[in-house]
Amino acid sequence: MEFIFDENNMAEFMAASKQVDFMHPAIDEKAKELMGHLNSEIDKAKAAYYFVRNEIRHSWDCNSDKVTKTATEALLYGEGTCYSKAMLLAALLRHEGFPVGFCYQRIKLSTVSESEYFLHGLNVVFFHSLNKWFRLDARGGDNNNADFSLEAEKLTNPIRPELDEIDFPTVFARPLRTTVDALEISSTCQELMRYHLPTTL
Repeated sequence: MEFIFDENNMAEFMAASKQVDFMHPAIDEKAKELMGHLNSEIDKAKAAYYFVRNEIRHSWDCNSDKVTKTATEALLYGEGTCYSKAMLLAALLRHEGFPVGFCYQRIKLSTVSESEYFLHGLNVVFFHSLNKWFRLDARGGDNNNADFSLEAEKLTNPIRPELDEIDFPTVFARPLRTTVDALEISSTCQELMRYHLPTTL
């Protein structure tokens, strides 16, 4: 896929924000624990990826009422939706100097949401040593085949064009506003997933 970036300045993809709050002491401590002893850029990315994928539960899968809205909240509560897990992976990697963006897919899954489609969030990570961006999907959870791969992508949701699903090529420096708003207005994860999931960019 040819990516389209919403910002031309690479520094925008390395910046801290309310959602990607990698200066928080909890993120700082976890990043050092996971990656402080590693020298390889790829090893660092793998350590962060597998931590978020495997150790941070997906809130829908574990029937949680909690809605985590920032990287730090996802870390401290040990759970999050795809949106907050993407925030956490971005925060951990930006802490280590990786440029990281956010990208989205439109997925058909009427069994979860009242809408016919919803946006799934994942990350695009730049590896300096390879001079290339790669998509990484840290959703994890039930029946999930996503994995760390710098060759063929291994994502949660391989796109099914016959169902009018879409891989959006735009890479955002900050989480999409509609996803942030959906987290903010939802009292529980069940409410978020059934009523407030964004359906398109």
